Amino acid sequence: MSFYNPITELPTHEVTNQPPALENYNLFTSDAPLLEAFKRESNNAAQDHLDSVGAELGRAETLDQGRLANEFPPVLKTFNRLGQRIDEVEFHPAYHHMMGLAKEAGMASLPWEKDSKYGHLQHAVIEYMVHQVEAGVCCPQTMTYAGIAALQAQKALTPDLTDFWLPKLISRSYDARMIPADQKTGCTMGMAMTEKQGGSDVRANSTIASPLGKGGPGGEYELTGHKWFCSAPMCDAFLTLAYTEQGLKERKLSCFLVPRFRPDGSRNNFFIQRLKQKLGNWANASSEIEYHNTWAQMVGEEGRGVPTIIEMVHHTRLDTSIAPVSLMRQALSQAIHYCRHRSVFQKKLIDQPLMQNVLADLAVEAEAGTLLFMHLARKFDDSMADMEARRYARLAVAIAKFWHNKRCPNFVYECMECLGGVGYVEENIMPRLYREAPLNSIWEGSGNVICLDILRTFQKEPVALEQYFAEIRPAQGTNAYFDNTLGELKKLLTDTANAERNARRIVEKMALLLQASLVLRHSPAEVNDLFCAARLSQDRHTVYGALPQAADVQKILDRALPGA
Repeated sequence: MSFYNPITELPTHEVTNQPPALENYNLFTSDAPLLEAFKRESNNAAQDHLDSVGAELGRAETLDQGRLANEFPPVLKTFNRLGQRIDEVEFHPAYHHMMGLAKEAGMASLPWEKDSKYGHLQHAVIEYMVHQVEAGVCCPQTMTYAGIAALQAQKALTPDLTDFWLPKLISRSYDARMIPADQKTGCTMGMAMTEKQGGSDVRANSTIASPLGKGGPGGEYELTGHKWFCSAPMCDAFLTLAYTEQGLKERKLSCFLVPRFRPDGSRNNFFIQRLKQKLGNWANASSEIEYHNTWAQMVGEEGRGVPTIIEMVHHTRLDTSIAPVSLMRQALSQAIHYCRHRSVFQKKLIDQPLMQNVLADLAVEAEAGTLLFMHLARKFDDSMADMEARRYARLAVAIAKFWHNKRCPNFVYECMECLGGVGYVEENIMPRLYREAPLNSIWEGSGNVICLDILRTFQKEPVALEQYFAEIRPAQGTNAYFDNTLGELKKLLTDTANAERNARRIVEKMALLLQASLVLRHSPAEVNDLFCAARLSQDRHTVYGALPQAADVQKILDRALPGA
């Protein structure tokens, strides 16, 4: 028996000229620049695992899990029904689904697994794909990945601590239960460094560490203090900074590992004061926490906390340079998909010259970002056995973090505009991407902090700058715009008296030259011609789509097409 619905079957409710959902496609194999870069940087290593992860992430059901994780954000449960303090965060099942998918794919562990080849490169690809579906889970995955690096660097000093935690962090098992770590196969790690009065200036911290016995590396302490930002407070352990009595006199912080449970199985004094109400990144819980006689173990040498934690920051910076490119790719995919199906003025949007200019310009930007983060990930792999690669990676990852994040918000906005009004509606993924876009520029060092770090690198390790020039040298003489911009950079670098004032200009040119060198060597002619003309020429533009020359936009758009 059928029923006539006088409302939904009115002629005015017939839906036409609207695109289908972009779903059930492979995020890995349909991304030509990504696929080519992986093959090149991995020397044609097997890609079956990444193919499988890309297919799973592109499924309609998985994409919907990302939506649900943001539609139902985490809730702080300070007390249980009996009035006992528990300080737990309750998440929607969709969040745990995405956490499990990422952890089991090896997002946090691949670089550290035995006999793993191109682990950082594979990690980068998985981060890039997961972030397109649900960015919030990437925070604890990234911190776990980076925390492993920090602990491994201190293995000789704290063997008992690292022997316990490293296998659990490297495990691909995901266990969401809030139980002691010794009852789990797999664990996750967070960090809590900044305080209200200091922010990026961590030496302004006031958290105090009191020894419970001998102290020193691996020793037991009690911490008392407040941490202004602690992301992913449901993790099993956290790296944090505090002053010992001697450290306070010398203004030298120490690094500590704070578990959610004490060795005897009781809950540690890890008091969550509130969850932050953030602009975006809704699925991830970010919190303020209090330490009060909180049990911890020292990681590394006393007074060497900043160098210890820098190892973690170095690795998180890789992911904060990948994340904005991931957002760009998802936004571009949505824009191209929409324009292929939407007709305006009796013509598909994708066939209209001005829209083609905009989309092609965006596609070239996204490709340059992809080539750069994949280049960096390979250098991270090389860094595990090569100190020169390590020096270069520390400089280059800061350059990429600065530039990719400066480009991301306007890029996502431009893609949103391609969709018109529907792109501004919350049922669409675009608002979520737009809210996410500023985050990674702020996390792990805002723009000015990064630029000043780069200037300090020039002073402390001038060989890193020499390595940078060596990396871009193969592109010299292949493009006049490239050569002119290189001359401009070298001139800026000679003006040492105004280095700080010029820092952003210096880093911008370094980023563009590094991207251009990769595009010139590895991308098709239509891509590298447009990139250099639009970004390095004197006629360069400030808005997407205002191209300075005729470009083969159709080939560029075919290359950027999602869902192939």
